[in-house]
Amino acid sequence: MPAFRQVGEKQLPQEIIFMAWSPKRDLIALANKVGEVLLHRLANFQRVWSLPPSDSTGKEVTTLAWRPDGKILAFGLADTKRVILCDVEKPESLHSFSVAAPITYMHWMEVTEESSVLTSFYHAEDESNLLLPKLPALPKNYSTTAKIFSEEKSDEIMKLMGDIRLNALVLGGNAGFIEIYAYGMYKIATITGGTGSCLALCLSSDLKSLSVVTKVDVSPETEPEITYFQLDTSLLSTYLPEVTRMARKFTHISTLLQYIKLSLTCMCEAWEEILMQMDSRLTKFVQEKNTTTSVQDEFMQLLLWGKASLELQALLMNQLTVKGLKKLGQSMESSYSSIQKLVISHLQSGSEALLYHLSELKGMALWKQKYESLGLDASGIEEAITVVGSFILKANELLQVIDSSMKNFKAFFRWLYVAMLRMSEDHIPPELNKMTQKDITFVADFLTEHFNEAPELYSRKGKYFNVERVGQYLKDEDDDLVSPPNTEGNQWFNFLQNSHHLKESPLLFPYYPQKSLHFVKRQMEGIIDRCLQKPADIIGKSVHQAFCMPLYKASAREDLTSQLFRLPFLWNDKSSSLHYVLFTMRENSNIYILRRHTDISRSASNGLLAVDFGKFLNSSINESSCASGYSCLDAHFYDNDTITVILSEISEQEGKERILAQLPLSSVYTEENAELEFCWNPDQRLDMQCGGIPTHTVTIEGQWRVLENMKAQYVAVNGIRKVSCVLSSNLRHIRVFEMDVEDDGEAEEEEEEEMAQHVGEDQEGLNQSTDNPEDGDHAGSAKPADQAEEQDSSLCS
Repeated sequence: MPAFRQVGEKQLPQEIIFMAWSPKRDLIALANKVGEVLLHRLANFQRVWSLPPSDSTGKEVTTLAWRPDGKILAFGLADTKRVILCDVEKPESLHSFSVAAPITYMHWMEVTEESSVLTSFYHAEDESNLLLPKLPALPKNYSTTAKIFSEEKSDEIMKLMGDIRLNALVLGGNAGFIEIYAYGMYKIATITGGTGSCLALCLSSDLKSLSVVTKVDVSPETEPEITYFQLDTSLLSTYLPEVTRMARKFTHISTLLQYIKLSLTCMCEAWEEILMQMDSRLTKFVQEKNTTTSVQDEFMQLLLWGKASLELQALLMNQLTVKGLKKLGQSMESSYSSIQKLVISHLQSGSEALLYHLSELKGMALWKQKYESLGLDASGIEEAITVVGSFILKANELLQVIDSSMKNFKAFFRWLYVAMLRMSEDHIPPELNKMTQKDITFVADFLTEHFNEAPELYSRKGKYFNVERVGQYLKDEDDDLVSPPNTEGNQWFNFLQNSHHLKESPLLFPYYPQKSLHFVKRQMEGIIDRCLQKPADIIGKSVHQAFCMPLYKASAREDLTSQLFRLPFLWNDKSSSLHYVLFTMRENSNIYILRRHTDISRSASNGLLAVDFGKFLNSSINESSCASGYSCLDAHFYDNDTITVILSEISEQEGKERILAQLPLSSVYTEENAELEFCWNPDQRLDMQCGGIPTHTVTIEGQWRVLENMKAQYVAVNGIRKVSCVLSSNLRHIRVFEMDVEDDGEAEEEEEEEMAQHVGEDQEGLNQSTDNPEDGDHAGSAKPADQAEEQDSSLCS
């Protein structure tokens, strides 16, 4: 019986360029050449969902990575230079951000270090949950670009941030680009000084070192060079509790900025273009009328004498119409009410929460012993707090403008509606026909203030009037407000302007009466980004190269596909704090394993071994084979103790057998090899010294399987879920295997032992064991799939 049980096989319509198993579930994410991201379940390789490419997000997927808890999938897009975080439950973008260079590799790790300080922090409840009200969900009837805050009865912010334990998304790109994002959301390190395009990277779980493999193009005439670097990230490790707290705050702030941005987007959608109808109609009236009387005088005559000129009557009865006026009034009231609710419940709540978290961050920055080394700057955070205060002031100003506009328009539309009914000689409802002197004065003041012709406005905006005052606050432009608030007679404003001490006081938030809400929001985002960028720069500069080993020359003729999958492969053994690098060289068929300790000070020796697969299988596979041995096509760490490999016969014949095998590290790092030490010459590339590398010929017994009728080339594995996925060289043919499968004889023996244990039990116990069997004929094979179905019951294709 084959060692591994095949549980699925599929011929896919598009070529697959990336595969990544979920760390917690029987799910595998795929990316194909057309830019589509797919999620499949282990059982029958059933599709759960697919996310098609789009012009807005991007169409060229370059890498995939799962968050350690398996709830978020990240992927990078080269054409738009964006990183997308996608929900595992449904194909929706939860969060996205832009990067400076196209991403070529990403790694998402979780910190496993424990300390008393961290443990107390992990178990302490976040005080913001006690002190701040929960942010209200955004209305579902707006087409916001991201839906992370529109789900009812679920805290999407916490879902996006995941567990309080620190996890980090490490991104590598072209020209030495490396960045680290806490919780996959906010940048905590920008590492500079590197060269080449990143092929693989791995941040150790203790945050002590970062291993990177890059491809450096030395010159156009020579082949690119593959080099391994080990970077010292000990600052992150030394200040792990402080980094965790700071990253948590950064991510809260980043999420709140997105919440405010989406709230403002909803407000812009609530404001309708129909509200501009009055301005455009009045402008057209000015351009077409033949009289010298101003528009304001025309409406004043209608208000005071009840008579309108023929031109005004034509405007009101033919263009605006009674029905149109009624619709305009309803639209204005509905729109203004919606915007008002969004400002009060969403914009102000988000701003106050932002102010709270920035104030806490300022307190952390003032504890210089702990946070100064990480680059937290109290003065920069104070500036961010100030600009958030200005944003809150501008939001309150918008509320006042909405409130006065609703009152003014309600009175104006009511009067104009009655006047138009009189013109058409229609019946006027008695409740509308009563107008007091106070009402007339109110409408007259409204006409005086809003119906003045402004020729300079026509040159700016193409209209003579700005009757509607709310929309200008929601315009995303740098121009000053067309109709800023009237501050004449405001005693507090005049008092501040005349007081030099108070005007410059840090206790008062600055006020920008000439600017829109969008402008102040962009100013706020810019200052907060600059404030939070400094720690990323400081931490990034602290990272330095501790070890460098040029490995080999890469073939300049390799196509893009082979670059997407090929070795080297990096692995972090959390239990023993080791970094492993797997790679092959074209000089021979061996696979090379480089072992480095994550603690730089303990990595004096180079644990480098070559593994030769020899002819350990050919007699069992094909007695007539004339293979001289086996070469490694692909290799990945299955777990800390095992490497999964794809092997191919070294033979001149066509139709070479491909083999899926498990290579235990115990068979490589034996007592005999423990004394072997490779004397590396730093002045030469490794491929020029491969003759001196200790070589161990391995023999694998039982843990292999011939991949019949398949030209296997690549493999993706998940040791936690005990599964592997093999991809053929044409990138379309996939097979899925369960790796740890007991044979039928062992299963039957276990069943007999279990039955023997039940002998002597009472009838009730016997009934229970019959109703709920723990093991059966398919104990070794069906259980993982059943668990997957149970855990992923919410995932339906």
